[in-house]
Amino acid sequence: MSIFSLFKPSASSSPLKPATQPKTQPPKTEDVTTQQSDTKQIVEQAQNKAREIILEAKDEAFKLREKARAEAEQLKQSAEKLHQELEEKTRRYTEVKARLEERDSLTQKQLEMAQKRLEEVEKLKTKQIAALESISGLTKEEAKKRILELVEKRSVSDIAKSIKSAEEKARAEADIRAREILVDSMYAGATDYVAEYTVTTIKLPDDEAKGRIIGKEGRNIRAFEKYSGVDLDMDEPGVIKLSSFDSIRREIARVALERLIKDGRIHPTHIEEFLSRAKRDIERVIYQEGEKLCHAVGVYDLPRELVSLLGRFKYRTSYGQNMIAHTLEETKIGIKLAQEVGANVHIVRLGCLLHDIGKVVEGEGSHVELGVKVLKKYNLPKPAIDAVAQHHEDEEFSSVESILVYIADAISGARPGARYENYDEYVQRLEKLEEIATNHPSVAEAYAIQAGREVRVIVSPEKISDDACVKLASDIKQEIEDSLTYPGTVKVNVIRETRASAVAQ
Repeated sequence: MSIFSLFKPSASSSPLKPATQPKTQPPKTEDVTTQQSDTKQIVEQAQNKAREIILEAKDEAFKLREKARAEAEQLKQSAEKLHQELEEKTRRYTEVKARLEERDSLTQKQLEMAQKRLEEVEKLKTKQIAALESISGLTKEEAKKRILELVEKRSVSDIAKSIKSAEEKARAEADIRAREILVDSMYAGATDYVAEYTVTTIKLPDDEAKGRIIGKEGRNIRAFEKYSGVDLDMDEPGVIKLSSFDSIRREIARVALERLIKDGRIHPTHIEEFLSRAKRDIERVIYQEGEKLCHAVGVYDLPRELVSLLGRFKYRTSYGQNMIAHTLEETKIGIKLAQEVGANVHIVRLGCLLHDIGKVVEGEGSHVELGVKVLKKYNLPKPAIDAVAQHHEDEEFSSVESILVYIADAISGARPGARYENYDEYVQRLEKLEEIATNHPSVAEAYAIQAGREVRVIVSPEKISDDACVKLASDIKQEIEDSLTYPGTVKVNVIRETRASAVAQ
């Protein structure tokens, strides 16, 4: 809108009618001039203001244009830089790819050449072997056998020296410490139990009690033997001997018979009743003994059935040694050994405690097999089951803990006075020791002495050298370990001597 339009009359305004228009006097000249001057001044101010606004707008547009131009230039430079970097990376990638392809090609050629040369070498080797066999008159296997024989003869001296050196070093470093560990462990395993050699006997208060036990026409004694499964031997005066292969059954019979004698009323009905009551009491005692044994060695989480089986050890012996005594002694020794050598004490504890549990389990097989079977049934730790399976070397040792269980069992079982051995088995073992030694062609005589704990081997001096004697002792020792079961250790002494004699006439 123009500034001049402010002073134009509105088109909608109607003109004044002459009839109603008041009569006025014309304006003075001075007033008109003043109004024109003010109007002109307002117009000039408006024009100046418009020019300033236009100039500011142009200046702002110029600044925006320059800023946009600078940003566009900067973006262009960044794009050019990125393009250059991309081109450089592409160039490098192309170079690396070319080098790798060249290297792969070279490697493939080298592999092909190597394979070709290997085939040529194999062909040459086959020809040379055939030529050597033709020249020597020996096959490859025959030549190999002869070489091994020569090497073995020449290395006997070196082997003997190595064995001597290793034994001397082992003795120097280990004897004292091993002795201390074993003695300390055996001391820790000392128990209050003694070996059992006697059968179950009951003293009679008088001859009248003996008659009441026999009963009219022997009915009481027959009923007792029938219900108890135990034989009564009354041949000795004042004493009754109870005979049964089952020690628990024999103990039940002993308790029942002592109570019957004390009660005085002995007849078949009372016999059956007293035997049933004694059986319940003995089962309770068995569990208590098993629990006591477990607590004595620090085991508190075994299933109740296994605890009851362990309690049966109270009425079980091995070569006259009570199984409770043996198990307690062995477990204490095993725990001490495990602590000394840094083995898993818990596994050794379980292995020693349960190693003979198969001896009180009914079934077919050795006590080792029966023990492993029952332990697997109750999901015991596998290392502990392995220790039980290997404590008689029926399997190879799988861990240090298994070896420690074996050692602890050997120490307890071979301790002087702990057990006695069947005479026939003892003689067979001594004969087998001598037989193993005499099977070697260079051995002249062999003697098992010191109750089978030493084998003295006398060799023919013309058939074997001093160095070979060391190897012979080691070979005999290994054969004894592989083929015999024995308490303790067996020492092998090989003796070679040369005698010269002359007769003066």
